[in-house]
Parts: sequence; structure tokens; C-alpha cells
Amino acid sequence: MTGSEKSAAITARKGTQRIAAITAYDYPTARLLDEGGADVLLVGDSVGMVVLGFPDTTHVTLDHMLHHIAAVARAKPAALIVGDLPIHTYDTPEQAVATARKLVAAGAEAVKLEGGVSHREIIRAIVADGIPFCGHLGMLPQSVLEEGGYKKKGKTPAQREALLADAHAVTDAGAFAVVLESVVPAVAAEVTAAIPIPTIGIGCGETTCDGEVTVVSDLVGSYPWFVPPFARVEADVAGEIRKAVKAYVERVRPSSSDH
Repeated sequence: MTGSEKSAAITARKGTQRIAAITAYDYPTARLLDEGGADVLLVGDSVGMVVLGFPDTTHVTLDHMLHHIAAVARAKPAALIVGDLPIHTYDTPEQAVATARKLVAAGAEAVKLEGGVSHREIIRAIVADGIPFCGHLGMLPQSVLEEGGYKKKGKTPAQREALLADAHAVTDAGAFAVVLESVVPAVAAEVTAAIPIPTIGIGCGETTCDGEVTVVSDLVGSYPWFVPPFARVEADVAGEIRKAVKAYVERVRPSSSDH
């Protein structure tokens, strides 16, 4: 299936079958997630934090994204590959289209960027270029420095109205789905009911959206130094790695008590 066919299939899931999306940043993980049945593999700019060691996503460059998208694409997953446009690579419609084309050339089948009403024309330009687009509303990680931290959205009437306006804007601009991040559950549910495209939630409650997206390291427990409070950890990969390394070191370098 092409990226357009895969994204259309995701849209068609609205109200029928929930969508399971997971971040992926490398070839072996992408293969494993695809074998596990994920619907969407998001090569997110969260790679900056959980793989590259940056304090937030504002340090992620286009070259970083192209590198990791290409690695995921080599897995040839059945899941839809969505690539994030990093900060300051979509400041104008022309720049956004050029960036989106580069992500697609690297292997992305759809692209995602942060923003709603303010980015309507940018989104329209990407969609008009034939590139499937996924929105991202609510808490916007690329705005963390301006906002002074990661803050829940939808707490006030004004925020609720802005989220609804943003959701309608990305829908009207041609998005096939929209990620809602850290939105108050009741408002996330309201947005979900208000638009004809699927909402994919993270930190919005487990049943308020048409699907969920999780960061793979949160899911499998491979980044133990910070786990978001809303994450559900299903494994202890970090613990298993430590055990394996200790066993290896002991085999290679036995302790003095073994002599």
C-alpha cells in the first residue's frame, strides 16, 4: 500500500476500530513494532530526548529526522510511517513543503507538525503537494521554552474553544488524523466527537480519543530516568539490559572471589 492508501485506511477507522500508534527511531525496533501489530510508526522528534540525550525537542534538526526516518523505512513496515517536521523547518508554506518532501524522500509516508489555526495554510500546502498530513494539537513540545514547561491543555473555556477551532482547522486543511497531547480528558472527548478524522491521544485518558500513541521507550521501559505519569510501562528492557551486561562483564572479567 502507498502512504496515501495507508493514511486513508487510518481515517476510515474513525468510530470503528481504535488506532495503535508507537514511536520508532531505528530499524530493529521498527521491525519488532510492526511484527507486534502497530498501525502507525511515528518517527517523532522525541528522538531528541529518548535517543539523542537532548533536554527537549527544540534541539532536533532536519538531518536528525532524515537519519532516523531512513532507518525506520528500511524495515519496510506494513504500518504507516509518519515523520515529524522538526522545529523551524515549517515557518512558511514553501519551507514546509520542501521539508515534507525531504522526509518523504527519506522514507516517511506521511508527515506531522505542531499547530492548528495558525498553521492552516502551511498544512494546506503540504496536502496540496500530495503528502498525507497528521496534525498535532494540545501540548506542543516544540513550544516548551516559550511556555515555560509542559502544561495540560483544555483547562479553561478559552483553551477548550481554541482546541476545537484548531481541530476544525487541521481537518479543513486536509489532515487524515490529529494527535492530541496532554489535553483534559473531557475536552479530548469533545474534540474527538466534533471532527470526522481520528484523534490519536497521548496523556488524554485511555478512552477519550480514536486511538493512542505512546513513546516506545515508555512502553518497554528502556528509558528509566524519566517516565511520564500517564505512561503504562509493559516491560523492563532497562533492567534486562543491566542484567545482561552484568552477566557479560562477570563472564569476561570474573571477580577475584572466583579464583
